[in-house]
Amino acid sequence: MASHRRPATTGRTRTRISALTVVAAATVGLATQSAQAAPAPTTSQLKSQLDQLNSQADQADQAYNQAQDQEQQLQQKVLIAQDEIAREQAKANVLLDSIGEIAQSQYASGAVDPTVQLLLTSDPGEFLQKASSMDQVTASEATQLTLLQSVETTLARQKAEAEQELKALQGVITKAAAAKATAAAKVEQTQKLLSSMTRVQRASFIGGTGSGLNYGGAAGDSVEAAAFAAAKTRIGDPYHFGYKGPSEFDCSGLMMWAYAQAGYQLGPDTYAQLNDGTPVASVADLRVGDLVFFNGGEHVGMWAGNGIILHAPHTGAVVRFESITTIGTIYAMRHI
Repeated sequence: MASHRRPATTGRTRTRISALTVVAAATVGLATQSAQAAPAPTTSQLKSQLDQLNSQADQADQAYNQAQDQEQQLQQKVLIAQDEIAREQAKANVLLDSIGEIAQSQYASGAVDPTVQLLLTSDPGEFLQKASSMDQVTASEATQLTLLQSVETTLARQKAEAEQELKALQGVITKAAAAKATAAAKVEQTQKLLSSMTRVQRASFIGGTGSGLNYGGAAGDSVEAAAFAAAKTRIGDPYHFGYKGPSEFDCSGLMMWAYAQAGYQLGPDTYAQLNDGTPVASVADLRVGDLVFFNGGEHVGMWAGNGIILHAPHTGAVVRFESITTIGTIYAMRHI
């Protein structure tokens, strides 16, 4: 028997599809309008965002470098403590050998004194504690054992404290490294945003090399003069966070590289560079080649004279001359 089906109502189906198409089109249109309604960030807003990200990156980098410096100092402290303990323990072992000779003599005669047996313990701390009160050692040996016991106790405490501090510091270093990585990632994101800008926007934001600025002032010593001359050869080279040259730099990396060309070993970061040289009291006392630190020590540039700084500014920019008034608040000044 033939099957009878009711024919589909094409009119209703088409009407339903048409309605869905209209709704979808309207949704897309609203989304497009919404996207268009969000204003593009201005160059000023982008600059503010990048300045903030670079500041965060510089803070994280400084904290990371401080933690590394502290770690190195503490590791050295632990090594010194371990060496001292080893030397003192060697002295104790010599005395232990002399006690062994007493035991050997007594064993040859048929008996070993119980007090000597006590002294032959494998625990150096226990040995020192007991040997100092035994009659089997000479007065001078007993005095030395007592002294060694005191020294070993002190050194063991110092070692425990140093190792505890080192363990705590590892946590600080881990956090600082994570913060540094996060800040660097934010800078990278902003760099991608800069890359998406128009040529006019980029030119307006990045600026030039500032070579036309009228810099010049009191000359520094021969080292500073040589460092300034070296830094000028890098004008136009790109800023790159964490780089120390020879063709890409961050702010402290440029200073380190320039002074290295002058034969002076400057610290690798603003944290270390803040402690180099002699403090300068005022801008009027600055000499060409002096270091000027900004914004709590986050940024550093080289004094070029006449209110001008030579520095590696930020992501997206190049090594350039710039007015000191546009960089930030002066934190410190150093004559190298």
